Amino acid sequence: MRADTGAAGAYFRSMRAALKGLRVYLADNQSPLYAHGLVGQVIIPYVDRLEATFSAWENRIGFLERFRISRAESGFPMFQNVLTLENDRATADERLAAMPDVDTLKDEMADFILRHRAFPAALQEQIAERLYLEEIGKDALFAPFILPETIRVSINPKNGRPYYVVHWGVFDGSKTLPMVYMATIEDSSEGIARMLVKDGKLNPDVEIPLPVGGLLNPEFARAFDASVEKNGAYSLSPVTIAQNLDADFEFLHPKQLRRFVLGPFYSAGVTDNSDRISTILSKVRKDDNAWLLTWTLQEVLSKAESPARHGLWSSQPARDVYHIETDDLEAARQGVSAYQKHALVPHEAYQALYASGEAESIFSGFTVHVISGNQIISEV
Repeated sequence: MRADTGAAGAYFRSMRAALKGLRVYLADNQSPLYAHGLVGQVIIPYVDRLEATFSAWENRIGFLERFRISRAESGFPMFQNVLTLENDRATADERLAAMPDVDTLKDEMADFILRHRAFPAALQEQIAERLYLEEIGKDALFAPFILPETIRVSINPKNGRPYYVVHWGVFDGSKTLPMVYMATIEDSSEGIARMLVKDGKLNPDVEIPLPVGGLLNPEFARAFDASVEKNGAYSLSPVTIAQNLDADFEFLHPKQLRRFVLGPFYSAGVTDNSDRISTILSKVRKDDNAWLLTWTLQEVLSKAESPARHGLWSSQPARDVYHIETDDLEAARQGVSAYQKHALVPHEAYQALYASGEAESIFSGFTVHVISGNQIISEV
């Protein structure tokens, strides 16, 4: 997309509205899915990151002509845009130090207009670049990999093990999809049990200032970071990721793994990942309402743990056995115990889809959430 065609502006307006709508939905305490299980609490900060990232990209096209999105697939920006932000962050302070501040540039613009009776495009681009560099320097963006964070610690009363609820983020480069992972990990190492467990419960004498950056157990924290980063690709099924994490650590036992996959995103006149949807959305008058955002929540659960075996000639650490819902062909294909597909759509766009007679087939298998202002009507 070129910044001067208007397509970029329409795309950013529709994406901004979609992320705002997603935030409204996630914050809805009446939602049966997000009212428990920490899912909404975990995902909202990643929506914050996406909003900041899109704001930075929007400023960037103010001084650079081209911006590429995955039109035919996810509807999200190409992975190179994510990498560019990371590279620019490394040099932002140096570049800012060499530029005038925004007020100075605005004064120069006013002077240019008075003297030359023309619009100072070059100065406008400098302001956009300045705002872009300031933004990427202060805001938490959606990086290719967002390090894990521990948000809950407790004790499993059945086996006395501490367990952690941990989350991390990945922007998949191949499918250009932002994803959030969330895992419940039991820890059977002796050292952490001595510190955290007292009389079968969480030791009240140990202060844990949650959230904690990384896995709570420092013995495994760096290795855990590396393991989840190498196992973050969308091409890996959730059960494969859980099994790989389980295999990487003798004393860490993933009991539940959730993956929140945001996208595809459909925007009228910009994406062509569905001609049928795009044609209908093009009839909606305002860009703010001419979009459709989908997401999938995948979950894999441990159904049993094979005990550790220690013999004279060989030994085998405890390993989890994960449940795959083989009675559901789609769940089996995804490699999950369960999954849910959701679609968020503005009221005006939903009316257009419904009037076309295509709504039933387009939303087949999805739970639909229609947004109007700050109100969400779910399970339409």
